[in-house]
Amino acid sequence: MKEAQTGEFSLKPLRGKTAVITGGARRLGRAAALGLAQAGADVAITYRTSQREAQHTVIDLASFGVRAVALRCDVRDPKSVKAALKEIARELGRLDVLVNNAANYETADFEKLSLAQWDEMFAVNTRGPFLVSQHALKMLRKSRGRIINMGSLGGLRPWPRQAHYCASKAAEHMLTRVMAKALAPEIAVNCVAPGVIDLGEARASAFMKKMAEQTPMRRNGSAEDVTAAILFFATAPHFITGQVLAVDGGLGL
Repeated sequence: MKEAQTGEFSLKPLRGKTAVITGGARRLGRAAALGLAQAGADVAITYRTSQREAQHTVIDLASFGVRAVALRCDVRDPKSVKAALKEIARELGRLDVLVNNAANYETADFEKLSLAQWDEMFAVNTRGPFLVSQHALKMLRKSRGRIINMGSLGGLRPWPRQAHYCASKAAEHMLTRVMAKALAPEIAVNCVAPGVIDLGEARASAFMKKMAEQTPMRRNGSAEDVTAAILFFATAPHFITGQVLAVDGGLGL
């Protein structure tokens, strides 16, 4: 009996835990949400405009036998963030893992980059994780939980046509390290920094082929690669904190 329970725990290491993934309706956020649910966690996802995708994702999450909810939340807006977390506390009762995934990405020539584009990128990519984390502190401290920020290889390496994106992600990496110190010992804070991730989009196939040839592992990353890194930080020893883990196949070397 004891062996069966141990085996069950190893298959469902997050059973009895609750995870929140911002921007969890689609793409990497959806993949992370499904991975956490498969590991046994009850899951809340937030979305801003992707309501239909969020509803479909909740159905898929529930198929793992966990509780799942989707809530509209604008991570730029403190009132929206506060209301969403209050509802999550009411629906799911606790918070153990926060994945700050909601983010913007775009390209722009440096000389044409507008102040509005710069401010919007930082509002979502840097201010958003700060606001959500700050409002989640009470629940996370109670559970001795974990915060996992979604950074980017662009926060570690300069990309000339993504100055605002790279700067916002570099700031998120530093925010991770600051939070790891500021919120210890109750909360562990780490960051996953994906490189080029192939999500099977036909319009990006030529670019993906080119990048795979430049990557030491001779392929691009997958949603499963990123999800595995998130699950590592969600289940790793609490002693691991302040780390930025590049999931890039060696592209950043």
